[in-house]
Amino acid sequence: MASVTIYDVAARADVSIKTVSRVMNNEPNVRPQMRERVLEAAGALGYAPNLSARSLAGSRSFVIAVFVDASLTLDHWRSERGSDYLQRIQLGATVETRGAGYHLLVELVDHDGPRVRQEVGALLAALKPDGVILTPPSCDNAVVLELLDKAGTPYVRLGPEKPEGLGPRVHMDDVAAAREMTDHLIGLGHTRIGFITGDQRYGASQARREGYVAAMKARGLKVDKAWIQPGDFTFESAHKAAATLLALDQRPTAIFASSDEMALGALAAAAEAELSCPGDLSVAGFDDSPVSRLSRPQLTTIRQPLVEMSTLATKMLINGVARNAEAGTRPRDELLPFTLIHRASTAPPKG
Repeated sequence: MASVTIYDVAARADVSIKTVSRVMNNEPNVRPQMRERVLEAAGALGYAPNLSARSLAGSRSFVIAVFVDASLTLDHWRSERGSDYLQRIQLGATVETRGAGYHLLVELVDHDGPRVRQEVGALLAALKPDGVILTPPSCDNAVVLELLDKAGTPYVRLGPEKPEGLGPRVHMDDVAAAREMTDHLIGLGHTRIGFITGDQRYGASQARREGYVAAMKARGLKVDKAWIQPGDFTFESAHKAAATLLALDQRPTAIFASSDEMALGALAAAAEAELSCPGDLSVAGFDDSPVSRLSRPQLTTIRQPLVEMSTLATKMLINGVARNAEAGTRPRDELLPFTLIHRASTAPPKG
């Protein structure tokens, strides 16, 4: 059977070819009844617009790209945090692009590699995306931002460390979130609270540490340097960090880890030290990944709105509101709320 064309859809819907094109390109100023009629005809005929043809017909490519850090090891992306982080970003962006007739492409960018300029330049030349969603650390990479600006490609930065004048961003307040979690632990009665940092290449890691320190100081509590241990968002790093914390003469009665996966590492170290949670040690995480609800006990954590962030970023790109602001004005800035979720892993300390 011959392939269905735009002419067949126009004939079945009894409209002009131009009207079908406007509906398929999700253009405004089409009456709802007319749009529904065209979509019904296209569905009945099994018509799907050809992406290449649409691109040739106008200036748009109907492609939104997501830049993801390629320097992360494959094992990290297979981990709970890595896979869940990317899945939630893809979910929000995919739903939005599909509804608007766009395609989503995920591209790996090696920010630490010597050929980052060549790689990103080649990606932009080959894909000609209508917009790019920049995840950390792309969102703060000077070379990536320079190439996008030179190409005139709109972009939105998700959770960047550097806010000033570097293009539109969608983010949450990691400092406030970490401060609220630390306040939660202090409110339960904990005064000795250990903290496990995240990968220092990410601005969120530094922001969460800042929030922890600010909350401790605001309550007049000492911040012992030994209570802050390095991690890199992985189970193994947190297991080592928590073991160090629990071996201190004045060990913490609570540990706040910068990710849920690291909170699992802290739980494992506590079990090996024959400490119960939350009886002997309270443990809190960050992310509200699926593992936070599957662990025993379930984790108290911070839910960051990744799906909502990527959905909004995609809308901004498709609707053309993500371009850099005019000279002398601030780029668009969207701050989305986080949620502290109190579960069974945190409780008042003994005594």
